[in-house]
Amino acid sequence: MGSTGVIKRVGSIEDVVGWQLCTGCGACAYLEPARYQMVDVPSHGKRPIVRPEAPAETGRALSACPGALLEHRYDKAAPQYDRALEPCWGPVMDVHEGHATDEHIRKAGSSGGLATALALHALESARAAGVLHTAIDEERPWLNRTTYSRNRAELIATTGSRYSPSSPCERLQDIVDAPGQSVFIGKPCDVAALSQIQRTDNELARKTIVKIAFFCAGTPSTAGLEALLRREGLPDLSRLRSLRFRGDGWPGRWTAEWVADDGAPASASLSYEDSWGYLQRYRQWRCHICPDHSGEFADISVGDPWYREIGDEESGSSLIVVRTEEGRRFLQGALMSSVVELTRVSEPALLPASQPNLVAARGALWGRLLAMKIALCAVPCYSGFQMFGIWWCKLSVRAKVGSLLGTLRRVFVRKLRRRLTVDIPSQV
Repeated sequence: MGSTGVIKRVGSIEDVVGWQLCTGCGACAYLEPARYQMVDVPSHGKRPIVRPEAPAETGRALSACPGALLEHRYDKAAPQYDRALEPCWGPVMDVHEGHATDEHIRKAGSSGGLATALALHALESARAAGVLHTAIDEERPWLNRTTYSRNRAELIATTGSRYSPSSPCERLQDIVDAPGQSVFIGKPCDVAALSQIQRTDNELARKTIVKIAFFCAGTPSTAGLEALLRREGLPDLSRLRSLRFRGDGWPGRWTAEWVADDGAPASASLSYEDSWGYLQRYRQWRCHICPDHSGEFADISVGDPWYREIGDEESGSSLIVVRTEEGRRFLQGALMSSVVELTRVSEPALLPASQPNLVAARGALWGRLLAMKIALCAVPCYSGFQMFGIWWCKLSVRAKVGSLLGTLRRVFVRKLRRRLTVDIPSQV
């Protein structure tokens, strides 16, 4: 199948996985739970596998899959959106910098604890019954689990970024079954999948009070994390006791703790730059061709304000992008409740200045997709995103050529013209 002389067709969830377009969001497991189960495939990420004796695919999962189709639907002419930011960043109403007022949350969070503070505001104001998000798997700290937090203790215990595979959409049924509305926190692709499902799932749309996304430069595989742990001295994953990617300061350190051969405690710690510099080489392929690294489908998206150097022992700070009227009202409510504090208000220039790497990634996208088509690879369908204009206007000639030739090289290195066979982990 990989040797045919036509562009590969994406006609099923199995095609999405086979052609390495899967984001691992878990939407398919929610929409067709009798057919799909999410598992961690160490060399690739969270992936749906077909259950034994599963019913036939219905097409519901494929219609919402961000690996096959990502469709932006918003009125680009609406006056509330920032015209200068819209081409690269999607719908942007306000850009702020701020942080949680609770010092524990602010320190524990990856960048100011803003997402946790907003979710906690929803819980404590009784507007939300719970928060669906990603947390560490306490029994296997190198993995993640999807959790539904119902109170302050549960939410704060899971604060902090997880630079490893997660699939929060697999448990969207928790939102539907909850006694009230819920907050959803996820990667941009997770929030995009949820948004696409909500177009036809009225109950899920009604019961999701706010969608919060965090900026994302890609998801490394578990194999990458295992390699980093081994390099830092961990002899066996079963001995790992805790793993923190960021937080406990800003931007925080990657810290692993385990039991040594003699039974004594052992640990390793790396700077954020060193740990991410290693892990980013293991990002899944879909992340290299992602049109949305900043949570364009969310009500509020948050990230790091990297527009300046961070001082030693500096308290965390969050870049806050308000994208919908619901997001604006929600943030205003948190401000009135003194749950969050804004230190810079309505400064649109903060966004591109803080995330220049994401502008470069968006700019290279058109060239990367063109290269994949030339190589007859499977290509996702993106609608409603500005791509060619950014590639043409924002990239240098060298960067334009690099987006094409670099992708052609990756096509062969990653074997993107050959259909992938996913090896199911033995523990499944």
